[in-house]
Amino acid sequence: MDKKVVLITGGSSGLGKAIGTYLTSKNFKVYGTARNPKNYQDFDAFELLPLDVKVPETITKAVADIISREGKLDILINNAGVGITGPIEETPHEEILNVFDINFHGPIHVMKAVLPQMREQGGGKVINITSIAGYMGLPFRGYYSASKGALGIITEALRMEVKDFGISITNLAPGDFATNIAAGRYHAPVMDGSPYEAVYQKSLDLMNEHVDAGGDPIQVAKKVYAIIQKQNPKIHNPVGEFMQKFSLFLKKILPDKIYERLLLNHYKL
Repeated sequence: MDKKVVLITGGSSGLGKAIGTYLTSKNFKVYGTARNPKNYQDFDAFELLPLDVKVPETITKAVADIISREGKLDILINNAGVGITGPIEETPHEEILNVFDINFHGPIHVMKAVLPQMREQGGGKVINITSIAGYMGLPFRGYYSASKGALGIITEALRMEVKDFGISITNLAPGDFATNIAAGRYHAPVMDGSPYEAVYQKSLDLMNEHVDAGGDPIQVAKKVYAIIQKQNPKIHNPVGEFMQKFSLFLKKILPDKIYERLLLNHYKL
């Protein structure tokens, strides 16, 4: 049987690298991406192709390269993403645009590039990596929550549009995992004299603690593999600690103000 061909955006580190390494061990043909693969000379887990989700021409080229080599593209994992923190009021607008370009517009560009091939070959799977944070507005992470939430909604709509082509679209929503996302996250500066100064700094410290104490990314990789194995995977697939996943259930059943109070207590606000 031919190997399934997988494209993972943002495959050079973190969740993308963990997913790609695990799928390679399961006999998939994996192509990862990085904005500049030359910066990863020692990377040998799988092949990295140049791709910047903010530059559609690089997406088109990478997808065409895979198809010319393999004749197909079975699975897309939209993993490339960036974090952002800051008060809604004080976050520079250019940074808001940047996070939406990467977390929302980027995955859409990649899906547009792969869907014609999947339709022509009679099927395929797309897994959009969203976030548990995308199901709720988190204090000082509002723009991140919004960008991931928007991608989750697009996932819901697109899967209905492409179902007749044998293409399944689903989202995988991780909680906190021990990756380098905090290092690459944009932090709006904690400004002296800001009305948010003390509370934002406290929240920022707590967020970083959560990531540092996060789970092993292999859990996400195994969840991706499980989704790929299913003929008709669920729309929403959270993965993380029990309380992180349980928080989604609580949001569905609790009155809004009670749920908000739980979040305030969690972030010590």
